[in-house]
Amino acid sequence: MTTTKRLFLLLAILMLGILTACDSGSATPAVTNNGVNRPSNAIDVSIIYAPESALYLPKAIEDFNRAFASGKNPVTGQNLASGERPIFVTDLTAGKGGSSGTVMQGIVNAIIAPNNANVAKPVIFSPSVSHWLALANYQSGRQLFDLADVQPTALAPVVMAIWESRLDAIRAKAGTDEIGWQELLDVLHSPNGWQDYGFSGRKTVYYGHTDPFISSTALSTLIAEFYASSRANGFTGRRLGLEQVNDEAVQQGVRDIEQLIRHYSSRTTEFKEYIAQGPEYLDFVALEENDLIFVNQGKTNIQPPEKLVALYPKEGTFWHEHPFGIVNADWVTQEQKDAARVFTQYILTPEVQRAVMEQGFRPANPDVELGFPFVEENGVSPEGPATVLDVPAPDVVSAIQQSWSFVKKQADIMLLIDVSGSMESDGKLEQAKQAAEAFINNMEPTNRIGLAIFSSDVEIRIPLNNSETVQQQIISNIRGLRAEGGTELFDALRQTVDYMNEQTDEERIRAVVLLSDGADTGDEGVTLNDALRAISASRETLNPVIVVPVAYGADADINALSSIARTSNTRVQSGDPQNILSVLEIISSYF
Repeated sequence: MTTTKRLFLLLAILMLGILTACDSGSATPAVTNNGVNRPSNAIDVSIIYAPESALYLPKAIEDFNRAFASGKNPVTGQNLASGERPIFVTDLTAGKGGSSGTVMQGIVNAIIAPNNANVAKPVIFSPSVSHWLALANYQSGRQLFDLADVQPTALAPVVMAIWESRLDAIRAKAGTDEIGWQELLDVLHSPNGWQDYGFSGRKTVYYGHTDPFISSTALSTLIAEFYASSRANGFTGRRLGLEQVNDEAVQQGVRDIEQLIRHYSSRTTEFKEYIAQGPEYLDFVALEENDLIFVNQGKTNIQPPEKLVALYPKEGTFWHEHPFGIVNADWVTQEQKDAARVFTQYILTPEVQRAVMEQGFRPANPDVELGFPFVEENGVSPEGPATVLDVPAPDVVSAIQQSWSFVKKQADIMLLIDVSGSMESDGKLEQAKQAAEAFINNMEPTNRIGLAIFSSDVEIRIPLNNSETVQQQIISNIRGLRAEGGTELFDALRQTVDYMNEQTDEERIRAVVLLSDGADTGDEGVTLNDALRAISASRETLNPVIVVPVAYGADADINALSSIARTSNTRVQSGDPQNILSVLEIISSYF
């Protein structure tokens, strides 16, 4: 073959590949990641689901696709009839997942703000709870989801996951097994806290939950807190309304509950790991029931020191039903809607529902009998919650979300930035400055913030304040920072934590966000243990000082930073330039 002919052949092959790729389109790949070939005449159905559904949905999607690819209908088990087209489900979760609230906003944006960076266009959206589907309709001003057509696929009540010894002590003191928010607040208000309940050591109550703008568990928990406070203030109706949400006495009651908070987090995933550390870290946390089972079965990275049990608050809670909502939008055809219903039917088949149950979710198909792991040894009651709350109207749910900024526990935060000479290399200081400025710009205005810096010396440059002027002063200071001198890390941390310990406002989270390469070279004689003792000094207080270290550079002293994080029961975050935004999200979620 001549060189010219070989060149023409290669060009022909190349053009054929380009045309094939253009014809198939990005929504209809020839092969999925799990290796199932997409039939050329398939009806394409895309889905985005909540993170916890990843325990069972990927396998269900693979089996569903494989059956159709082999010529069988996975719902009926029969061969495809003449003219019956196969269905192919594409999992978009890896690209658009993360939280139900984020995906919901992405779908709304696709309608009202299609140029937004967060846009999602699935055929099926499966959040943890249908609150998000109702909010999508409310925010978009159209029926993106037919709520009457939404199908639950896996059930999990929201519970308070509490250590068994703690719950037993509360029941003994209260003289009843019916425990709710009031009894938890009684511990907080007891003169000696947990010591009045027979526990030595820490007096105060530590509670945690996530962000109700992105987390289903947090949104349901916040609504439940409003119900509990409304009941305590005389509300006797079945369904919460705007009158209760806007009532100052009700809002104050929610603030009282939120005073139990040690710190927040962006996702329930983090709290599953946090609470497994034991009662010294958290006393109780809002979780889906399946997450509690997950911890008790030893599936976290840390083996819990005792059993967690599900407290179904006497005031009531919500069922998370992991609904399949089929999107009503111009990117979804009627054929795709019909195919989506077939996939929904498949998820409800007994075989798949038993696989769902194995992962700690109650079956949504009533024909599937409840069995293991729903046993008392796993900390749950097979009967589930005695009282289930009515879901408020979408405008009420939205108002509860909007109340978050003024009912949540506020924070005092000191930014502690390493400006030593070692931060000059590899652009570490510039990365830290970018992260610090972005953190300030995204912070709740009711939080107070200050700035401390260190190199060979330590300087608390701007004391805590929450005025807009002070925030701009901090940003201006950060922009002007230069790297030089030694690294008095341990002395800087001790001084800054001591400064935070002097803040006596018991109604605020107290935190130090440390941005450093973590390599102490100081000559003041202050050791790592001195810094750790300063952190531990507030351990028994209502709001212990927590330190969140962010490590910059490949040469960061991870051992020292990890010791600091462990003492605060936090985690070292990596400050690489590629993940500034994700680090910002994690740090911000604490407050």
